Amino acid sequence: MKTPPSTSATPLPPEDDGRSAVSGKAVRPGDRIFLGLSRGSGIAVLVIMAAITVFLTYRSVLAISGDKANFFTTLDWNASGLEPKFGIAVLAFGTLVSSVVAMVIAVPVAVGIALFISHYAPRRLSSTLGYVIDLLAAVPSIIYGLWGALFLVPHLTGLYTWLDDYLGWTGIFEYGGGAARSLFTVGILLAIMILPIVTSVSREVFLQVPKMHEEAALALGATRWEVIRMSVLPFGRSGVISASMLGLGRALGETMAVATVLSPSFLINTSLLDPGGGTFAQNIASKFSEADAFGQDALIASGLVLFVITLLVNGAARLIIARRKEYSGAAA
Repeated sequence: MKTPPSTSATPLPPEDDGRSAVSGKAVRPGDRIFLGLSRGSGIAVLVIMAAITVFLTYRSVLAISGDKANFFTTLDWNASGLEPKFGIAVLAFGTLVSSVVAMVIAVPVAVGIALFISHYAPRRLSSTLGYVIDLLAAVPSIIYGLWGALFLVPHLTGLYTWLDDYLGWTGIFEYGGGAARSLFTVGILLAIMILPIVTSVSREVFLQVPKMHEEAALALGATRWEVIRMSVLPFGRSGVISASMLGLGRALGETMAVATVLSPSFLINTSLLDPGGGTFAQNIASKFSEADAFGQDALIASGLVLFVITLLVNGAARLIIARRKEYSGAAA
């Protein structure tokens, strides 16, 4: 008598719910290679930054330990004398003042240009303006410096005279004559140089505003300016801050253009229109080739201060963006 076939069948594999392919171990070789390269790139950036910091700190300690004056308050730079005396007071003042002047001039103009290109100009005109703005960002800094020295400086006398007539009583815009080779001129030139960067980034941010936000505001009867004020600017605020920080980074570290336009001197003038002053980058570029070993260490020490200022500025920008993230449209 034959036995009936067994009714026990081989158990079917569990249904694939799509999660097994994305488990931690089931990774394709290409994904592993990309993960390793990206992780290695991030680690390499940190290692390079740490190496730069260690190098600058070591050379700076050698210089500051041999400085016979106060490094932070001395208004002189004589690092190659028998008794080296040098300080960064003039350089810090000139760097910060010229950068602030550049930001005050460039950021409002850049935001206005970006809004015009993204929301007002016809498509053909906006593409042309965008191309011109991007082209200005590629111009070398020495070209800006030559233009500033040969064209901008001679033509700023009228503006200086006007500022002295109407705002000279403040002491900040008092003009005593002479060539316009001052920190204010440097600020104007830096504003022109950082304008393409701030404009390009702000334009791309404004173009990412959801169209539904703008259309909803228009449907409620808002004017074009009210749409920009209520929808576009809140959405792009963090992007504009980031663009401004990129421009500020270039303004803080600009070298050749500043060295070409500025008449350097280790004086802190109360008036922005008086010739003289200096910046960290300009001082390093002009004195490094003729400095001895100790003088180079002193210049590296000033470079460390500029490095720290740049890190603080970028850190402050990150904090501002993190605080205002809920007011921007980034989470929409």
